[in-house]
Amino acid sequence: MLKLSNLSIVESQDALRDIPDGKVLINTINAHSFNTAQKDELFAEALAKGDYLIPDGASIIKACKLLKAKSQPKERIAGWDLFAFEMQRLDKRGMKNNVKGKVMFMGSSEKVLSLIRKKAAIDYPNLEVITYSPPYKPEFTNEDNAAIIKVINEANPDLLWIGMTAPKQEKWTYQHWKELNIHCHVGTIGAVFDFYAGTAQRAPKWWQEHSLEWLYRLIKEPKRMWRRYVIGNPLFLWNIQKERRQRRWHFSRRIYHQNLI
Repeated sequence: MLKLSNLSIVESQDALRDIPDGKVLINTINAHSFNTAQKDELFAEALAKGDYLIPDGASIIKACKLLKAKSQPKERIAGWDLFAFEMQRLDKRGMKNNVKGKVMFMGSSEKVLSLIRKKAAIDYPNLEVITYSPPYKPEFTNEDNAAIIKVINEANPDLLWIGMTAPKQEKWTYQHWKELNIHCHVGTIGAVFDFYAGTAQRAPKWWQEHSLEWLYRLIKEPKRMWRRYVIGNPLFLWNIQKERRQRRWHFSRRIYHQNLI
């Protein structure tokens, strides 16, 4: 079971600059993924053991404060923020060195990837974009996995985005991390593929600034999102209160035993 209070979470957007070069796995956490990780051990392990975890939700920031958690993030860092930061940094590096950086998008449909290639060619002229659309199925076969790994390793990108929705993308990347012979930052950013391609609309700035992006998505896609938010938001509060009670109980028990010694 994932414990929010024990996680190492990136605390600000400025801290993204401190992530070192090299093979680094960056995941996001929000209320929905936290809830999912309570009943999915592999997903919980993937989030806890990745290299960096960014707080994609105001609820995570408030919960860390309530729990007096190990990490105290000061601001939300959406998957989109990570995407924009990494793409701009690599694009500037390519312009400075007069060598195009290589960015790979693995996931989503060919339609979405085609739109990404066209848009990125305009937005990031100093980047070479490579894409791969894996088979659309709940579980990949060994042959599917081998093919995906081969394509990534042969591409040897300078930046790799994985977009297969949570928790599939995090679990797949974590399970095959040692097989990926790459040297770059890897981000699992799901919906950002659709946001950037324009096949899904991100909430306007006002909604984002007031921590209401979840409500905007619910209004836009009620049939797909109602369970995540109508059920998921109260469940997140219950899970956090449960963790808070457990922390208090362990603290009280520790004090009791110290007094006996």
